[in-house]
Amino acid sequence: MTEPPRKRMVKPPSGGSEEGRGKPARLKTAKMRTPSQQAWLERQVNDPFAAKARAHGYRSRAAYKLTEIDDRLKLLKPGARIVDLGLAPGGWTQVAIERGVTAIAGVDLLPVDPLPPAHILQMDFTDPACGPKLIELLGGAPDAVLSDMAPNTVGHRRTDHLRIMGLIEAAADFAITVLKPGGAFVAKAFQGGETADVMTLLKRNFTDVRNLKPKASRADSSEVFLVATGFKGR
Repeated sequence: MTEPPRKRMVKPPSGGSEEGRGKPARLKTAKMRTPSQQAWLERQVNDPFAAKARAHGYRSRAAYKLTEIDDRLKLLKPGARIVDLGLAPGGWTQVAIERGVTAIAGVDLLPVDPLPPAHILQMDFTDPACGPKLIELLGGAPDAVLSDMAPNTVGHRRTDHLRIMGLIEAAADFAITVLKPGGAFVAKAFQGGETADVMTLLKRNFTDVRNLKPKASRADSSEVFLVATGFKGR
């Protein structure tokens, strides 16, 4: 007598959400990737903020860093003028637009898909012609200068550090030159990055200066944000 076929026991799927499930996913192949590239991709696949960004339609997980900063300090207001330095791929500008900002000018070395009503320049921020072009596009002095800029690294620690600090200092100098009284400056920096000189400069020109590490900044990253508010004016 033939036995009836056995039923396959299928485990029902566990609950999930837009942030993804708890068990880390691994990419099936690492072909043509370096170990560091493979690790970065796996981290992106398993990153809850990256998953949230994809679900929400943000271009990058960095949007949540600015969201948390703005939730605390209320920098992005309807009618404000905003400059976004290191715009690509556009996550910070998306947050600003979502929060009612309509006057935005941004710049990046990389091409960026349009984000109306933002004005986007593709050029080097350190080019002396860049700052005036941003202000011209913005139509007046900004209420906030936001910088998520990071230089291309060369693999030499001291050189990379100097390049990072150079961009932070250039962004701070620009902000102090163009901001409205009462304006704000936000810039990505790194813990242990010898930011004392920049902090001193900011404290001379702003009423409140602090370091913030949003939850969307990975715990194993030294990334922090310098946040200066209450620009004293020139």
